[in-house]
Amino acid sequence: MGRIRLQVALDCSAYSLETFIIHNIEPGSLIATDSWRSYDTILNEQYTHDKTNQGDIRAKKSLYGVHLVASLVKRLIRGTYQGRFEPKYLQNYLDEYVFRFNRRNSKSIGKIFMRIVQQVVKSTKVTCREIKWDIDPISEYFAT
Repeated sequence: MGRIRLQVALDCSAYSLETFIIHNIEPGSLIATDSWRSYDTILNEQYTHDKTNQGDIRAKKSLYGVHLVASLVKRLIRGTYQGRFEPKYLQNYLDEYVFRFNRRNSKSIGKIFMRIVQQVVKSTKVTCREIKWDIDPISEYFAT
């Protein structure tokens, strides 16, 4: 398996799926999906579409990676976070998982550190005053 991308979808509509596909998959790529009808309207001449029926034994092989990643994400949520997490942070949890998964075979720790630095440099700058806290960190710090 290669690299993955995960994104919280608003729903399973063709519009939501099309938005993800356009932003994350190069035209001309092969896209393997199940038989969900929403894919039919968006996968036009720009992509090669390999549609499999979930009842077919071939589906278990062609979508193995999808099922593996989904089960690992569920294990992360149930195990690490004990099922308790804020839905508003779900995309952040998925981003962290994607980062770890995509670097699982990296042989160089320095390369990983360099990628983190690159992401920090590219990211939007946020000051402490702009962060919306659930609690006041300053008063909590001085209260102890």
